[in-house]
Amino acid sequence: MNKPAVVLLGFVVAVGVVSAGGAWYTGKQLEPVLQTAVQDANKELQRSMAGVDGTVSLELVSLDRGLFSSTAHYRLKGQGSVFGEQNPNPELLIVDHIEHGPLPFSRLVSLKWLPVMATSHYALEKNATTEKWFAAAKDVSPLKGVANIGYSRSVNGNLELLPLAFKDETSSVDFSGLNLDFDSTAEGKKVKVDGYVNSLKLAVVDANGAPFDAEFAGLTVASNLEKSTFGFYTGQNTIELSDTKVTFGPQKAVLTLKGFEQKDSSEVKDNNMAGRVDYKIDEIGYQGKPVGSAAMALSLKNIDVPSGLVLTKLYQDKMQPVQAAAAAGQPVPELQLTEAEQALAEANVNQLLAAKPHLALENLSLKTTHGESKFNLVLDLAKPTSMELPPVELGKQMVSLLDANLTLSKPMIADVAALQAQVGGVTDPKAIEQQSQMASEMVSGMAVGTQLATLVGSDVVSKLHYANNEVTFNGQKMTVEQFISFVMSKVGAVGGAQ
Repeated sequence: MNKPAVVLLGFVVAVGVVSAGGAWYTGKQLEPVLQTAVQDANKELQRSMAGVDGTVSLELVSLDRGLFSSTAHYRLKGQGSVFGEQNPNPELLIVDHIEHGPLPFSRLVSLKWLPVMATSHYALEKNATTEKWFAAAKDVSPLKGVANIGYSRSVNGNLELLPLAFKDETSSVDFSGLNLDFDSTAEGKKVKVDGYVNSLKLAVVDANGAPFDAEFAGLTVASNLEKSTFGFYTGQNTIELSDTKVTFGPQKAVLTLKGFEQKDSSEVKDNNMAGRVDYKIDEIGYQGKPVGSAAMALSLKNIDVPSGLVLTKLYQDKMQPVQAAAAAGQPVPELQLTEAEQALAEANVNQLLAAKPHLALENLSLKTTHGESKFNLVLDLAKPTSMELPPVELGKQMVSLLDANLTLSKPMIADVAALQAQVGGVTDPKAIEQQSQMASEMVSGMAVGTQLATLVGSDVVSKLHYANNEVTFNGQKMTVEQFISFVMSKVGAVGGAQ
């Protein structure tokens, strides 16, 4: 036997010994690892279902251990009105074929030789809850995937939702499938997810016979998250959708969106959370005619997490009976706080305000062919000396800064009015132009005439700034009381004129 062959044979023998020994060890250690994973999953499920009239729990039903592989069966159970009257207690059954490490055969043949504790091949099983889903997927398991479990308890793999088609008398679904890659450290402390859906088409007819159709194409999702010390995730999320088409109403109105994008980020330092979310739509269309593009950006900071969690839980606890009553078709109970709950809420509101929260609508804009309208708002809050103050005094102490700016573009208003005229059936170019200009001048005249705005070039502009108990409105300084009186008088005048 030549030297290369001896070396290769020695390598094969070594791999066999390591694999067999590792597989035996994995088989012995697998069950406690799986039980721990189930417990961690249930904690996250409980957290995600907070405030909803329903529960979801996962259980390991059985584990049949072998030398080189094992088979586990799981049950995911749901209970509560949130799942609907037709299936109030859904169950999903999952079978998991687990190859023991350190070198599972499926990884060897795919040239992935990094040792792992196990490789899991899981799939949804057919039962009463999922039989229609199986039928829509041509009677094969519509959900399957692979997960590699490392010795550090890290997990990476892939989840796949198969294409499906479903149709009955009032609805239809055509789904191209989902492919999702994931990577998680031990106990899910850090998680990365990337997924893609090529297309999804939905069509339904409501009780009044009105159709609703929706088509989505090119959906991409990506997340890079880390669990905070408070138990929830922070980090970055991105959602992109290439094309959207929605058809609705008796007249079958058509709304189209191209280039939708949502990006959000959040972080926690000490007890304070900060975050922002940005939206944009590259192209908006209505009834086959272009409208324009849109954007929105929101941000926040100095949000006290402990008080926020207490207030959120209190709200969720109070909303559960409301949701249960609504789902059962019963009268909705009145929301009432006990004295203890009232004291708890007030103490945590004070704690939340003491952190001086900062909230901002940084941009809300609509851009058409000839103009762009924008709005932005900044709000800084503070803890008042007492919650029992008169409303105006309470507002002055609670709001430390308010800055708002509105710019309405007259050409943009004209563009939107022209579109409305065309959608309404007007075809004469002169008539469309006349209607669009009338709408633009009417909005401008009303805003400027009531002194709620000023005209700057072709823009209708309104500016409001409040700080240190002083209001500056469109360049005029006044007290809070004077501002309230001024606005009420102008709004009343507009209402009377109408």
